[in-house]
Amino acid sequence: MIFFHSLYQFFMLLTIMTIRFNTFSFLTFNFALNISASEQDTVTLLFTGDIMQHMPQITAAQQKDGTYNYDPCFQYVKDEISKADVAIGNLEVPLAGKPYSGYPQFSAPNEIAFALKRAGFDILVTANNHSCDKQSKGIKGTIKTLDSAGLQHTGMFLDAAEREKKYPLFFESKNIRFALLNYTYGTNGLAVPAPHIVNLIDTVQIFDDIKKAKEKSPDIIIAFMHWGEEYKQLPNMYQKKLADFLVRNGVQLIIGAHPHVMQPMEKRYDEKGYTKAAIVYSLGNYVSNQSQPNTDGGAMARIKVIKDANGTRIRSCAYSLVWVYKPIVEGKKQYYILPAGEYQKKENFIDETHKIKLDLFMKNSRELFNLHNVG
Repeated sequence: MIFFHSLYQFFMLLTIMTIRFNTFSFLTFNFALNISASEQDTVTLLFTGDIMQHMPQITAAQQKDGTYNYDPCFQYVKDEISKADVAIGNLEVPLAGKPYSGYPQFSAPNEIAFALKRAGFDILVTANNHSCDKQSKGIKGTIKTLDSAGLQHTGMFLDAAEREKKYPLFFESKNIRFALLNYTYGTNGLAVPAPHIVNLIDTVQIFDDIKKAKEKSPDIIIAFMHWGEEYKQLPNMYQKKLADFLVRNGVQLIIGAHPHVMQPMEKRYDEKGYTKAAIVYSLGNYVSNQSQPNTDGGAMARIKVIKDANGTRIRSCAYSLVWVYKPIVEGKKQYYILPAGEYQKKENFIDETHKIKLDLFMKNSRELFNLHNVG
């Protein structure tokens, strides 16, 4: 006979025994359960990886009248995005206006921002290695457009006064208060044009920013980091040390971007067995035209945060795989973000050539997480 010393031990064992995929392929990577919590006490956060705009994507969105429509790209994931209380994505393209351009120095139509808002996104992070692609025009254009679209944003700023006023970004949902930080390892060697600011990874500055965040007593501090090595599926030592630094200084949620492929996820626990921190080293690409191995999709991380008499903590962590379907429609390549687990099973939707690519993406992704996810 098995004896449990606490309800926590029982529910942890039950969780491990019952982990499974649902129809949308959300897979839990463990959770601490409080049986007295009400749904009103819980906030669901959704995070997505790199939202990119290569030139073929811009061409795909262009309509016959010259306008741009990105709504079809998000039609299959819109419901899942909208279910979250707060959805946060990494916008890795400046909105600098015409002439539009793809790699290596991007500029995308403003319509992508409005489509992201309609799809259910609430916040976009903007500190990345392409922040300065179009210099001042790109920084000012991105900030102005995101404001017009009603999207909160953080990571780059018009000047020091704006950063002081608006950073960290605080937001609140269901009486739970969050502080969001965002940094990038660099800007592809391009200097940040004065007086603008792009948040660069600097532990002294990050320490001061965390201290500033704590002065306003957030329940949860989130750091969205643009870091790591492109196309590498495992985090490097620098990422691991930086994650340790962030957790040690009070960051509970760390979300990574930049490698354009997914990297493992990790949970850390406190002395009571609750989740102390959750780390997603890289969510991979959310949408792009990249064709290197494992760049044709990514993950959405779903984090539930609970607030009750015991305080505020991470209640559960889950992920779903997404894959970019690129069929030819009326002679032009299109881009549709698909819930990968659901559409892998759906017959007669994807042609055989694309089905092979989807199956390979799913196989590689599951092998990565099965081998390297922690907790």
